[in-house]
This record gives sequence, structure tokens and C-alpha cells, in this order.
Amino acid sequence: MADEEVATKAPESDAAEDSVFPGDTKADQGASMGVYITKPADYPHAPSKLLLLLTGGTGIHSTNNQLQADKYAAEGFLVVMPDQFEGDPAPNTAHAPPEEHPSFIEQVKLGVVSVAKSFTIDMWLARHTPEKVLPLLHKVLEGAKEEFADAVANGDGVYAAGYCFGAKYVMMLGGELPDTVAWGQKVADEEQGVVKKGPLIKAGALAHGTMITKADMEAIRVPVSMACVEGDSLFPDEVREEGKKALETKMVEHEIKVYSGVPHGFAVLGDYEEQKIKDAQQQAFKQMLEWLQSR
Repeated sequence: MADEEVATKAPESDAAEDSVFPGDTKADQGASMGVYITKPADYPHAPSKLLLLLTGGTGIHSTNNQLQADKYAAEGFLVVMPDQFEGDPAPNTAHAPPEEHPSFIEQVKLGVVSVAKSFTIDMWLARHTPEKVLPLLHKVLEGAKEEFADAVANGDGVYAAGYCFGAKYVMMLGGELPDTVAWGQKVADEEQGVVKKGPLIKAGALAHGTMITKADMEAIRVPVSMACVEGDSLFPDEVREEGKKALETKMVEHEIKVYSGVPHGFAVLGDYEEQKIKDAQQQAFKQMLEWLQSR
């Protein structure tokens, strides 16, 4: 697989205190709010659509995630990939081989790693809850709509793709949620009338989501494509099936493809040895790309 060190194409980030997108200025990882931006070769001379790409726990400084973003850009999308973790990627992912990342988190969830490692990942997850991540994504969306208004207008909205951790947030951005929930806050009083907010994207595509709930799927209101893993403990079959029923009941356009014999995380760009996983990786990218292109 590609080296997980920071790619030579450095992420763009928040050089100015109140701006998420300081033009095309490159900045170091030390910025409080980072974003990796990659554009089609012929942009802005040819029209493009804006794609918000949300990563797994490896974050925007993962070479593979940057190459994944570049693949979407090569297909005509102007890609904005924000640092959802504010410089704090998941533990044990900074230098480990990419194929080990999902298995580590999965082992934690299955309870087969040491107590110390389990505590570490649980502490990391506690630092990156919807209460923290959603306001950050709202800020990115607002800045992107201003900075790349032409791409937003050309696509009649913002598109989103998400992998692993990021997949849940594609669902949340594509959902109709109580205003408090949409901003990452809990509803204080269920009895009070709460204004609904969203969806904030036009269409979404996601692969092997983590921590997705039935409620997340029930809230979706935009066309969504899902590349799922059969028997995935991080996105259980029963949650997926119940969510599918909700999408069908509410007549939300959707596509769900289940891949068997592949690991969680298979759709993230990388060189797997097994041909079956390589083929599934290509199929998942094609699935997600075509869904976004046709909406």
C-alpha cells in the first residue's frame, strides 16, 4: 500500500483565523483547522461539482486518503476534504499499514485487544463526537459555498462521500434533523417543538460506515449509495436492513450493495494482495462515483 506518511501534496488549511479557505495557500498541519483541496486539471475553465470527502480515522494527512481525493478530482469533482479530527487522527494509524487500521478498531469493538488499547480508542472516540464534528463540518460547508460558489451552482448543491468514520456524517448531513441535533447538540426537551434542519447536501455516497444507527438512516432525505461489508461488526447487518426498510418506506432514493469476503475499510485506496479485494475496491469506487455523477 501507499506510505501512510504525509503526502508531498500538503493539505491546505486555515491560515487566516476566520477563513477556512485562504485561497490556494498551503499551510502546515499545525493549523487549527485543516482542509485538503484537490481540483480537476481543467478547473475553472471547465465546470466542476463540489464534493465534500469525509475520511476514516486516518485523516487528511494519510497519503491514501489524499490519493483517494485526487481520484475523484480526476473524474471532474472539486474535492474538499476537511480535517474532522483537528490534527488528532485515530491512535495507531499514523504509521501503521493501512490495512491494519480498520482491523485495530474492529478488534477493539470485539473486545480482543488489550484494555489499554481499548481505552485509548474509546478516549479518541469521546473526543470526536457529533457535538464536536458537526459544527466543524458546518463551518467547512459555509466556507466552501463561498469560495467555490461556481462549483456549488454547477452541481445545484454540495455532494458528499464518506468512508468509515466519515460515512456517518454523510448520513447526518443528508438527513433532516432537529436543529439541535444537526449542530451536534442533544435535544434538551423532547416535548418542546424543535425546528428541523437539513439536508445540507444534494446526494451522498458512503463505504463501510462505523457507528451508524437506525436513526441515522431513518433521517436521510437525499439520494444515497452505500457500499457495505457483509457481516461487518462496525455496521451490523441488522442495522443496515432496518435502515433500508425506513428508506423504502419514506421513498428515499437509495442503493445498497453488500460486498462479501472483504475487510472493513476495503474501499479506501490501497494495494491489497488479494485480487478479490482489489476488484471489490474498484467496484466500490465505480459505484460511488457513478451515483454522484448521475445526481
